[in-house]
Amino acid sequence: MIRVAICDDHQIVRAGFKQIFSASDEFSVVAEGSTGREALDIARREICDVLLLDIAMPDQSGIDTLRTIRQGQPDLPVLILSGYPAQQYALNLFKMGANGYLNKECEADELITAVRTVYQGRRYVSSQVGELLAQSFDRDPNTALHTELSDREFQVFLRLARGATVSDIGTALSLSIKTVSTYRTRIMEKMGLQSNSDLTYYAMKNNLLD
Repeated sequence: MIRVAICDDHQIVRAGFKQIFSASDEFSVVAEGSTGREALDIARREICDVLLLDIAMPDQSGIDTLRTIRQGQPDLPVLILSGYPAQQYALNLFKMGANGYLNKECEADELITAVRTVYQGRRYVSSQVGELLAQSFDRDPNTALHTELSDREFQVFLRLARGATVSDIGTALSLSIKTVSTYRTRIMEKMGLQSNSDLTYYAMKNNLLD
């Protein structure tokens, strides 16, 4: 039996996935979590064979949670759940050690296939993510990382690089702190950077600061 843990901040999502797994004797949902910290606790307790991890959590992102899990539990199969388009996060999450990436609106059969696949020690790559991987190989290596950002992401990127806080940026752009934090996470993932200091260094190196 495959022991599954589900970490998502929406109870209705967890309930939906539990219902799918309950239809088969092959799976057992052994734990649930609604925050990044709860996901880390589940991972550390080593009570599951596969961890389903939401990318957007209230206390810390699934991205940061995955990074921490990989430091302590490098072999735990982690299947990322997301409501975002695959092109925003999937490739970078695979680079960080995710075993698979699923949109929350996937069909039940795809969820079951994905869990089985990562449980067997393989990566689950959907057709959409596979296409993105192929495109990444064709991308011009000389393309500047910041050109992959949207206009709003680039605005946030420049302010972060200049040392502005999330609160300051929210005020300047009339955005909530949560929205700015989401933009920051997306920028880091698209550019493959880890911290605000990395953003500043990149901006200075590419003559993007006044």
